[in-house]
Amino acid sequence: MKTAIKSKNFILRPFKKGDEKSLIDNINDKDIYMYTLRIPHPYKKKDAKKWIEYCINESSKKIQKEIVFAIDINGEVIGAIGFHNIEKNHKAEIGYWLGKNNWNKGIITKSVGLVTEFGFKELKLKRIYAPIFIQNKASARVLEKNGYKFEGLAKNYHLKEAKLIDVFIYAKVK
Repeated sequence: MKTAIKSKNFILRPFKKGDEKSLIDNINDKDIYMYTLRIPHPYKKKDAKKWIEYCINESSKKIQKEIVFAIDINGEVIGAIGFHNIEKNHKAEIGYWLGKNNWNKGIITKSVGLVTEFGFKELKLKRIYAPIFIQNKASARVLEKNGYKFEGLAKNYHLKEAKLIDVFIYAKVK
């Protein structure tokens, strides 16, 4: 994986040991939990260690099914963005979260643009898609600002807390 993608205000880089504290500080929020599938709440130190270890292991694989960048400002992890379910030279799902202290600053919008470009250029993807919880209007706006198109409603797409959840599917194709 490319080591880092730099923007004017932040860096997208691989997770590393030592990121646990800032990860916990920024991810441990009920609002983030509400719109994500794999982030537990409360988010504990063991969760952070397990996640960082997973990311380090995944990044060392020759064929990666997942590529995740930490969103870093001044050495602090304030969010994450990456691809899941990567199908080589074809498609991947984009996912992201950002700590509340950095909402409404354009950070996630810029991050989605940078990672989308990385997906098309470096990974040779032809389709990048995002299933987003229908209540998550902010995420829909982020995707639309980056040229993702609304493709439709997927009923009962996710299972969270023993409830079936509908999502909107957004995608960008090359």
